[in-house]
Amino acid sequence: MTERLETYMTELERLGRELGLDYYPVNFEEVPDSFMMEIAVYGLPVRMPHWSFGVRYVYQLVQHRMGHSRLFEVVFPGNPGQAYLARNNSVQENVLVTAHVLGHADFSKNNTLFRRSEEQLGYRIVEKAASHARRIALAIEEHGEARVERVLDAALALESHIDIFKGVERAEPAASRHPAPSPAAEEFQARFLDLPGEGENAGHSGDSNKVSGEQTVVEEDLLWFIANHAPELEDWERDIFLAVREESFYFYPVFACQIMNEGWASYWHARLLSETELMTSGDYVDAMKTHSDVVRPHAADNHASLSVNPYHLGFSLWGKIIEEHGIEKAFEIRANDDDFSFIRNYLTEEVADELKLFRYKQGKDGSVSVLDRDIKELQDVILQPKYNFGSPTVRATQIDVDGTLHLEHQHTTDGRGLDLDRSEKVLEYVQQVWRRPVRLETIDAKGAPKVVSLAEAG
Repeated sequence: MTERLETYMTELERLGRELGLDYYPVNFEEVPDSFMMEIAVYGLPVRMPHWSFGVRYVYQLVQHRMGHSRLFEVVFPGNPGQAYLARNNSVQENVLVTAHVLGHADFSKNNTLFRRSEEQLGYRIVEKAASHARRIALAIEEHGEARVERVLDAALALESHIDIFKGVERAEPAASRHPAPSPAAEEFQARFLDLPGEGENAGHSGDSNKVSGEQTVVEEDLLWFIANHAPELEDWERDIFLAVREESFYFYPVFACQIMNEGWASYWHARLLSETELMTSGDYVDAMKTHSDVVRPHAADNHASLSVNPYHLGFSLWGKIIEEHGIEKAFEIRANDDDFSFIRNYLTEEVADELKLFRYKQGKDGSVSVLDRDIKELQDVILQPKYNFGSPTVRATQIDVDGTLHLEHQHTTDGRGLDLDRSEKVLEYVQQVWRRPVRLETIDAKGAPKVVSLAEAG
């Protein structure tokens, strides 16, 4: 890291705190582009090995080489935080990135959703992920790559299926701590006594509480449920499910606050660069060219983007909020909201018109027609992909005496059907670790009731 960049960093940190930013120390490190891409794809500097990350890496590499994607920074909240800067960036670009990271660091320390997640994970997600990776490497040595990969296939296929309201730490059912080598009917009866729905969820109402003489369940945290109730899951397999679950709790605030977080960081990098007295006019102009690329409302080159750029939308909304309500109100919103309340409360008709946001329909010939500018409908379109990590809501609802697991897609909540081919593949993964029949009730793309069922392998 050059002395010039370090001088700028020191000044930006001083100015940020003077203007009210409050964050844990951040360790900055310059790394090669290839390492930056690996971190961005895996989501963490060190993470459990799985083929799906390789697929994402190839996709990201192709996008990067075609000029459709560029990584300026990757930052991990914590105490201390960790930020990686691309070594090939210019000094001016990394000055802007430093200011951007300080905005992220302030957001993650003070936002309720981020803070709750980090408190549950001990502010050490990078170290936790490295520990997970080491334990999985040991499992591969002991049980073989093929067996471990099958368990990872199932766990990662369900990585979005957690219940953030129940927290990382949940009481383990006594039966799950001492799994029996061969599950007989009596053993399943013992497990039923500890099923969610008979205790903490007993008062939950909903159409998934089926009464059929079998023990019923209401559980959306499928990673936790399988880890604690799969009939023959071994300790090392359970460990993998719970490791994936921990990491999902880390990623949830990143996903649920993306518009707010990126917009906040963009607002602060623009403000810090404009108010610092250290930057030369030439460096400032070069840095703000990068700012324009980051918060542009449209895609690069000549291709108009019909999707929302979270940087642009968040930056614009924060600017309006601070202009109309002041910085103290902005600090309050930063602490208490997530993208759902942020968009509902502050994306008004006036702002939507100013940003030229609308609902549209794209024809088979590529033509685009505006459907309407109704603000509630527009908010729904922006927020719909953010519910439940963008995945359908699926509950475990029942275990039969023979061990058959019943799952139910909450399509009335999702308002959408499932890709049945993909659902069957995920069910195959689940069945391999459940080791009993698995049955999923859902609807197809046209809304017709469907059942996807897999019998126990012979």
